[in-house]
Amino acid sequence: MNELTQARGDAGLHKTAAPRMLGSLLACVLAAAAAPDVTAQLKTPERASAQRPAAAAAPAPAPASARRGDYILAVVNQELVTAGELAIRLERVREAARAAGNRLPPGDELRKEILQQLIDERVLITAARETGQRVDEAELDRAVNNVAVQNQLSPLELRQRLQREGIDYGRFRNNLRDQILVERTREREVQSRIRITDAEVDAELARQHAASGGVQYNIAQILVAVPERASDAQVMERRIRAEGALARVRAGESFEAVARQMSDGANAAEGGELGLRPADRLPDIFVARVKTLKTGEIAPELLRSGAGFHILKLKDRREPDAFTVTQTHARHILLRPSAQLSEEAAMRRLAEFKRQIQAGRASFEALARDNSEDNSAVAGGDLGWTSPGSLVPEFEQTMDALPVGGISDPIVSRFGVHLIQVIDRREVELDTRQRREQARNVLRERKYEAAYEDWLKELRARAYIEMREPPP
Repeated sequence: MNELTQARGDAGLHKTAAPRMLGSLLACVLAAAAAPDVTAQLKTPERASAQRPAAAAAPAPAPASARRGDYILAVVNQELVTAGELAIRLERVREAARAAGNRLPPGDELRKEILQQLIDERVLITAARETGQRVDEAELDRAVNNVAVQNQLSPLELRQRLQREGIDYGRFRNNLRDQILVERTREREVQSRIRITDAEVDAELARQHAASGGVQYNIAQILVAVPERASDAQVMERRIRAEGALARVRAGESFEAVARQMSDGANAAEGGELGLRPADRLPDIFVARVKTLKTGEIAPELLRSGAGFHILKLKDRREPDAFTVTQTHARHILLRPSAQLSEEAAMRRLAEFKRQIQAGRASFEALARDNSEDNSAVAGGDLGWTSPGSLVPEFEQTMDALPVGGISDPIVSRFGVHLIQVIDRREVELDTRQRREQARNVLRERKYEAAYEDWLKELRARAYIEMREPPP
């Protein structure tokens, strides 16, 4: 992986980064710190046995102290999973499901699933510690400060709040340290397992060429949006509005001017222009409508989609001889949901950041430096120039829809909640080496999840895991 690719992976956006951020681990940093500490319930011989293979250790009865309160559910290497921690996690999962209107598995099934997640987390934590990596105190201080800022607290106020809630500050820091170590170890170990051959790259390039027909299109659109569950009267009103826009451009009025005035699309300020893209990165119905048009022509009829009514204009068409892509220069602010910062709260906080930026009360760069939870923070959230397919789809789709200078609403990706600003765009012709590297990135993303699961299975197979029965 080249330096730029690695930097974007560290930024928590590149498609080769972990497909799941161990969200359960991140979300439990505070909960784990709050869970009762029953480490003392393990007698010294028991703790020593946790380092031996499972066959060499005999289950021990739960101590009397466990029967009076919390108790151990599992010993994973030298780490414990407790009933109190499981109860905290279950309650949080149920609260999130209620808020989102989602259904959960039956009680016993959900409990087993969450218990296995906790065991996996302990396996990953111990594996990360065994690598000998270190998280320096300055980095840990920054992570603690991020938690404080997310909760609109000073570091001192955060410590006071933890104390009021009965959470040991040292244990809280150690949980944050473990989370950082796990992310580093997972990224390094999983990436090292992924192998991409030249033959696979050749096949992927051939697939991309066949899928796109070797042609790239620059399409402009005027979108008249139709709300979900719109009544027949609403649909008819929007159709009449779209037909009026089509009549204006047919009469010779500037397509771009009508788009700026009437389009509901995110690119309206750019005259509706979507930018040059391969056919496989455009809606199939768009490609089918413009493929017979000449450059500069407007589709003669409205196009109906789930979003509404579209008027399309073909601004440019490029054949595969010169493989050109639209690169985007963007920056972002990333907040990672945690036990004390829900996804909804993170979205509200980023929405407030957007209002401050638009009102001129703060700059995007300053807010990113002070708040963003990835390595791009020191550069004001700057992600540099990215080519199509370089970033995770949910982020890239939102970024692509923004005009230059535009700021998105808060959006959720697999890594957290983002606020995005597009700084600039440019057309770049990729040489053979760059095209092959782009294909490798696509293949690496496809293989990542399977490689991660294989690595986790191997770690579990090597780990000492002892399940405990609840005390009578």
